[in-house]
Amino acid sequence: MSIRSIHKIAAGLVLAAGLSAPAVSTAQEEATRKLKSQVAPTYPELARKMNISGVVKVQITIAPNGTVKTAKLVGGHPVLANAAMDTVKKWRYETAKDETTTVVEFHFDPNQ
Repeated sequence: MSIRSIHKIAAGLVLAAGLSAPAVSTAQEEATRKLKSQVAPTYPELARKMNISGVVKVQITIAPNGTVKTAKLVGGHPVLANAAMDTVKKWRYETAKDETTTVVEFHFDPNQ
């Protein structure tokens, strides 16, 4: 199962659990590191009031110990960007010998 599939399943489980969160899915370029734990982003209240949807791309560097060492905004709506940046910093990956860099996409949609 690919990382992309895992991310979509996780987002679906959050919604199926009845949490009052908008549809947020994530996609990640294929990387050699497997995601061990992730949290779903909180949809910003301002974005909800303004009915803002969109994609936020974040480039992350994963340290050898599996923590997200750096996160850099690559693109996306500024109102949604902080939620994506704060969330991805809480993710944990499997350990590896070297650092890994990848891009993660967050898809925010308040209508789903």
